[in-house]
Amino acid sequence: MEKNEMWEELKGRCNNCRACPLCETKTNTVFGTGNKNAKLMFVGEAPGESEDLSGIPFVGAAGQLFDKYLSAVGIRREDVYIANILKCRPPKNRDPEESEQDACIEFLREQTRLISPEIIVCLGRVSAKRLIKPDFRITQEHGIWFKKGPFKMCAVYHPSALLRDASKREDMLRDMMEIKRAYGK
Repeated sequence: MEKNEMWEELKGRCNNCRACPLCETKTNTVFGTGNKNAKLMFVGEAPGESEDLSGIPFVGAAGQLFDKYLSAVGIRREDVYIANILKCRPPKNRDPEESEQDACIEFLREQTRLISPEIIVCLGRVSAKRLIKPDFRITQEHGIWFKKGPFKMCAVYHPSALLRDASKREDMLRDMMEIKRAYGK
């Protein structure tokens, strides 16, 4: 099976997933978007309302702020891949439950295998705890690089946290500048 067929098969399985109750309340599956050969991959926690309505990750207010950070450091959104751990929106944008993450994580693993990025950046503590280490502390460890298998990984504040607390925005800009240096494009 060639890569495009593998993507379509994976996306079809994801769209038809019934592994957790979130499939009952979603409007759209939010699979992921961007360059399927990206060197740099961003992973958030779960879709929000705007994402659920559009089927595209990071398009709401937090996504618009994220786009500004990408632009500020000279990273084009179309050059990277953006996904979430969960592909369906949790009610009222609550944090994903462990069982929901468990039900959905294999889709992200398969996306990551197909993309084969060099760098994975976790957007927020939920994805950092799941992908980097369970005791990850975003306020102390944002911007710190970790080596996990073949991947260079770090976490930054989730853009929605920056909407709630503007004092974290300078840290985010510094972290994004370091990501740009590591990315090298």
